[in-house]
Order: sequence, then C-alpha cells, then structure tokens
Amino acid sequence: MTVLSTTGLARYFPVLDWGRRYNRRLLTSDMIAAVIGTLMLIPQSLAYALLAGMPPETGLYASILPLLIYAIFGTSGPLAVGPVAVVSLMTASAAGQMAATGGMDHVSAAIALAFLSGIFLVAVGIFRLGFLANFLSHPVTSGFVSASGILIAAGQVKYLLGIKASGDTFLGIVESLLAHIGETSLVTLAIGASATIFLQWARKGLKPALVRLGIATGLAGNLARAAPVVAMGLTTLLAWGLDLEKMGVWLVGTVPQGLPVFALPAFDLAHWLDLVRPAILISIIGFVSSVSVAQTLAAKKREKVVPDQELIALGAANIASSISGAFPVTGGFARSVVYYDAGAETPASGAFTALGIALATLTLTPLLYYLPQATLAATIIVSVITLIDFSVLKKAWSYSIADFAAVTLTIVATLVLGVEIGILAGVTLSILLHLYKGSRPHMAVVGRVPGTEHYRNVLRHKVETYPEILTLRVDDSLYFANARHLEESLSEMVADRPEVKDVILLCSAVNEIDLSALESLEEINRRLKDAGVRLHLSEVKGPVMDRLEKCSFLKEMTGQVFLTQHQAIASIRGVEKDAPDRSRAEEAPIEWYI
Repeated sequence: MTVLSTTGLARYFPVLDWGRRYNRRLLTSDMIAAVIGTLMLIPQSLAYALLAGMPPETGLYASILPLLIYAIFGTSGPLAVGPVAVVSLMTASAAGQMAATGGMDHVSAAIALAFLSGIFLVAVGIFRLGFLANFLSHPVTSGFVSASGILIAAGQVKYLLGIKASGDTFLGIVESLLAHIGETSLVTLAIGASATIFLQWARKGLKPALVRLGIATGLAGNLARAAPVVAMGLTTLLAWGLDLEKMGVWLVGTVPQGLPVFALPAFDLAHWLDLVRPAILISIIGFVSSVSVAQTLAAKKREKVVPDQELIALGAANIASSISGAFPVTGGFARSVVYYDAGAETPASGAFTALGIALATLTLTPLLYYLPQATLAATIIVSVITLIDFSVLKKAWSYSIADFAAVTLTIVATLVLGVEIGILAGVTLSILLHLYKGSRPHMAVVGRVPGTEHYRNVLRHKVETYPEILTLRVDDSLYFANARHLEESLSEMVADRPEVKDVILLCSAVNEIDLSALESLEEINRRLKDAGVRLHLSEVKGPVMDRLEKCSFLKEMTGQVFLTQHQAIASIRGVEKDAPDRSRAEEAPIEWYI
C-alpha cells in the first residue's frame, strides 16, 4: 500500500503520504497486527532489557515513543522497530565497558548510546550516505550475527542456573559458568529448562497442535506467537503461589508503573567521545539488518523502501528511545515477519503497538514482580537460536576463500575478543581483501572464436590468435591500486613475445580510468613506442572516452581507438598486409571510434 511521494514534505514525512489514503480496511489490518505485535513485544522488551543490562521497564519504554516516531518518518509498513537481541548485546558490551572504567554508570551509558546512534543515523540519512553500510559485507554480517547469537545464549545460561557469572567473551563466560556451576539452583533450573523446552516446542509444534484441536489455522498461528506470554504468565503464577523468591529464585522485582519521564541524556563530552565508536557500530549493524528486512518484505508486495529515509526514521526512533530513558533500537526480523503475516499495511501498526505497550506499562507492571528471570532468559535463548547459522561457512568455503576467511575471522574474533573487536576485524579484513583483489584485477589474453566476431580467453576457449597482435582484456576499472600491476603484467607479456607489433587493450569491462591509471597508460605507451610496438584501445565506454578526450593521451598514443575488438583486428591486419613504413604510420592521424 505504501507508495511514497518524492516531493514536498511527504518526502521527509511519509505519514503525510500514506495517511491521506488511510481508510477503515487499513485500520482493521493494522489493529489486528498491533494486537499480535503487542503480545509478542511485551516479553521481548523485558527480555532484551535484561540482555542489555538495563532495568526491565526500559525495555517497555524503548517500545513506546520510538514506535510512534518511526510511524511518522518510516517508509515500511510491517517493519517492527524496538529492542532486538544483537543491538542489545552490543549495548551491554559498550555500556558495561564504560561502567567498568568508572566513566559512566551502565544505564546512563546506554541512554547516551541511543542518543549518539540516533544523531549519527539522522546525519547519514540527511547527507544520503547510506552507501557506507555497503562496506559491511553480507558474509561478515552473517558471521557476526551467528557469533553474537552464541554469545547471547551463553550469557543467559547463568539466569537459567541461578548462578552469578560474568564475562564479555565466550571463553570468559564459559570459564565463569564452570567456576560457579556448583551453586546452581535446582528450582531455578527447573523453571528455566521447562520454559526453554516449551518455547522451543511452541515455535513449530504449538500451531499444528492447536489446528488438530479444531482451531482455525490463522488463529492457531497467532495464538502460537503468544507462547512467550503464556510462559511468562504460568511461571509468574507459579513463583507467586509457591513463594519461590524465598527459595532463591531470581525474580524481576518491582517494575515502576507509569509512562517514562522524558528528558535529554546528561551531556558529558569526554565520556560521550568514548561512546562514539560503539554507537556508530550499533547504528550500522542496526541499519543494515533493519533495511534488509524492510526491503525483503516490501518486495513481496511490490512496494519500495527508501533507505536514506529509513536512516532518518531509525535515527529519530533512537533519539526518542534515549529521551525515554531507554537503549538503542532497530527493526527486528522476527517481529517484522509476524507483523507482515498478521496483515500490517502501514507504519500505523507500530503506532498502535506503542499504545498497547503504553497501556501495559500503566496497568500490568505490578504483575511483573514475580516474573522469574529464568523465563526471560529462556525467551532470549529460544529467540537467538535462529540467529545462529554456520551454513555460510560451507557456502563461503566452496565459493570464495577470501569470504570464508572474513567470516571465520569475524566469528572467532567476536567469540574470543568481544562484539566490538569482532565486527571491526571482519570489516577491516573485508576491505583489505577487496583492495588486494582490486589491485590485481583479472586480465586475459583473448582471441577470436572461429567463425564469429566474439573474443574470449585463450586459456578457456579454442580461439584464433595472431603472433604479431597481443590483445589483453582488463576485467576491472583502472585506478591507483591496480595501475602498476597492469604496467608490470603488460611489460612481461610483451617481453615474452618478441614478435608482437601491436598491443590492444580490450576495455569492455573498464568503467573508469583515474589519474593514476592514466599516467600508467601514458608510461605503457612510451615503453611500447620505444620497443617499436603500437598501443591500441578497443570497446572504450563513452564516459571513459569523455575523460580521455580531455587530456593529451589520445594524441600521443601510437595506435588507434576502435569501436569493436573485431574491427581493431581487421584494421591492424589490413595495415600489416600493406606493410607501410612504421615511422610514417606513427605520424598518421589517429582515427577514433567511440
């Protein structure tokens, strides 16, 4: 339904566009999706607040104003903005490090992270710099998310066992768990294990079971999604009825009743500067995952999502979360899919969800006192299990060793060194590998496929070649990183072929030639001229030719520029048959073909 205007205020406030066409049918669809989303988001909000190391009520706060703000600025109907597992883990790591150094307390650091993340996202969106997220490759993202899923699950085991454990890395967490394993609370373990088993079964088994009982398929699916609420309700009643707090079971405890008090975070320049790097990483991870989900769901309805506007919307949502006293938020995959399946048509579904969360904050928080933390841990563990997917390792190994190295390094670094270093290591290696591959582009000597005008790699096809003509196809743009490689490779090839009189650079895959590459071409031309060899270009693209015509290179080039490779071969061989004087040929006017 969402069709965006690209002019006027609607470009920056999409609500003005879809809001004009809002009707009763859309309202009904969005309200149904909001009811289902609210039931799903309440336990997740509480659980992800626990994961972020924040008070439970902040999870609810992060699901009110941010959703309302996204409804104003967002371009995706089913995208469900709120707390998510990976971003909550990154928040816990960054805020925990700040608190450990005594710079800021954990809560203040998390609030500042949300504010800085929001400012960064809005700025990137306004200046249309969303392409920067492309430097985070899919393999690196997959590896980071999988490793984060393991870290999240491992970090929640202490709540299932009822023991005190710590650690920011997988090895540190495991070591701490083993050191305190003897302190396990059997009652807590029974609650946590039961909740985990029930929630895991409910993911795939509850819906079929309800259908067998005669419940309609659609209703059965919606009821199955409310399984976390059922687990929370049953364990809360159990903890209250049996007074499990006296048995050592950790409970959520008192949760403040009422809406958040809105206020700007306390500004501290020195400490905020320390949070800039993790805030940027949280922003990039959140945006990449959010916009990929939004675009995937939009494609199913042949709608569109505007990435730069999504940056502004997510940034505004994070600023709103900070003002609410909460932590960073982004679009969640699982919740968004649920919203989509439930029929969410516009961002209003998120606004209605926010109203439902606000109502719960006003009325239900006293009931949360007896909610076992083990139940929230079980909710987190079952949710993040779907994040762990090592199939990317097998795929990368069979397809690209470079990508395999990047994925492996990201996973290992995240587990061993922590989330921030893990993602930085993966991004750094990906960029270095890209630069390395870009510095050594694929180049092939080509010849004519018999009976055609097509030219292919001599190592892959049976082709016709001529000893006096060397044609080199360069399968990449020419720029500073690979210009010298072209010089060296061409010099070696000509040195190994003393019979060569003409060299043709086939430029069909060259989209750009920068100044460094131009200087290399000039040097190649000089060297070949000194060796009595002419340099030609073929199939030069228009934009590249426009650049070359602005300088003296074409005038100084000893050969010609041809429209096609076949034309180049035919013309050069014709010249060779007439055997003109070489010096006169060099002085002849150059014929250019674009």
